[in-house]
Parts: sequence; structure tokens; C-alpha cells
Amino acid sequence: MLNWLFKTPSLPLDLSFLGADMHSHLLPGIDDGVGDAQEAVAMIRQMKAYGYHHLITTPHIIWDCYRNTPATIAEGLQTVRAACAEAGLDIQLDAAAEYFLDEHFSELLSAGEPLLTLPGKRVLVELPYTTPLMNTPEILFSIIGHGYQPVLAHPERYAYYHADPTIFQKLSDQGCELQLNALSLTGHYGEGVTRTAEWLLKHRLVTFLGSDAHRISHVEQLKKLTKRKDLKDYPFQNYKLSPKGI
Repeated sequence: MLNWLFKTPSLPLDLSFLGADMHSHLLPGIDDGVGDAQEAVAMIRQMKAYGYHHLITTPHIIWDCYRNTPATIAEGLQTVRAACAEAGLDIQLDAAAEYFLDEHFSELLSAGEPLLTLPGKRVLVELPYTTPLMNTPEILFSIIGHGYQPVLAHPERYAYYHADPTIFQKLSDQGCELQLNALSLTGHYGEGVTRTAEWLLKHRLVTFLGSDAHRISHVEQLKKLTKRKDLKDYPFQNYKLSPKGI
């Protein structure tokens, strides 16, 4: 495993047109992402080789599972930044969070607690995978009412919307940005997810393309995107999240 720290892959994949990745789980031990700093460094090194120059990692905040706070996330970020510096890896690394729309999130919002955001006061949120919330549009609209820009993580992975993905057009029209997982275009999550991902692209509803990388195998699977020449022409807005632009 130590070899990961010193190996820079020579690969044809070029994701420099994205500039920034805004969804990943690179902070060790605080959610279901990387297990240690060595794996984080290996993933970051490989993503830099793909052309990313800015990574905004987004640990889960799911109060029943991962009770992360700004303090725990800041500590994890410092750990990984220090490991990157020790490995001689120079890349801009920041952190926000991926908030599950649970009661804890509603309490934070109602209490006016500062949220961990992407640039532009964007809040990355996720829904349950198996059972739809009855008031999803209302919750997302309430986020806007509190002065934030909601970004819905991996909409293509919510199987209960596969039969009628037009819900995403409605959410987009109401002001919610949508973030597609890159691996959804590779078949990684199954045919239904890939089909919905392609529908979202076809209808120009995707704002951001994110890796949602939890482990190094996810980063390695991004190589499958070399077959997707159309992605460079898609109007992804990842560049808006990085001061360096593209």
C-alpha cells in the first residue's frame, strides 16, 4: 500500500476540463470513505494525474450514522493536507459536507447554524435511497429561503424516481442544482442508474459532475470515461467552484 504514495499513473484520461471535483470522501475514519491517510493520498495523487487541480471533499453528515461536525471535518482535513505535504503532493484540498436530509439537518437550518458549504453558499444534500421523502421539494425550497443554494447529490441513484425522472426537471426549475456521479456513466451502480444519468445529461439538467470517490477503486474506474468524448462539450459548471477556474 505504501507504493500508492509514490506512484503517479500515466493514463490517457484527462478531466482537466472539469478543474474541480466537489464530491468525495477523502477524510479517514469519519464516514464510509477512506480508511487512512495513505489511501487518501493515493486517491488524490491519481486524481491530480487525471487533471483535477482542486478537490473539495464532502464527508457525510447523517446523524444516525456519522455525527460529523465542522470540528471533526476540519481535523480530518488537516490530517490529509499534512499527509499530502509529506508526500510532496501539491493540490488545493478543501472540505464541505454532504448533508442527509434528516431531522438533524432541519434543526441546523431552523436554528441558523452555519452550514459547511461549497463556494457560492452551495449546500450538498442527499436523499434516502429506498424511500422517498414526501416533502422533498419543500425542503429544498426551504434551503433557498435560508440563503443557501441546494445541490442535490447523485439524483440518478434514487431508484424510486427512475420510472418518472421528470421530477428532476421540476426541482431544477425551482432552483436546485443537480450533481451527477461520474461512475453512474460507467455502469458501476447498475443499468437503472446509468439510464437515468443519461436522461439527465440529455435534458441538460446536470450542473456538476462529481466523483463521489470513497476508495481508490472508484478513482481507478474513472478511466472508463475515456470513451465519453461528449463530456468535454457538456456545460458542467465545476469551474465555478475553484478560484483558478479551468
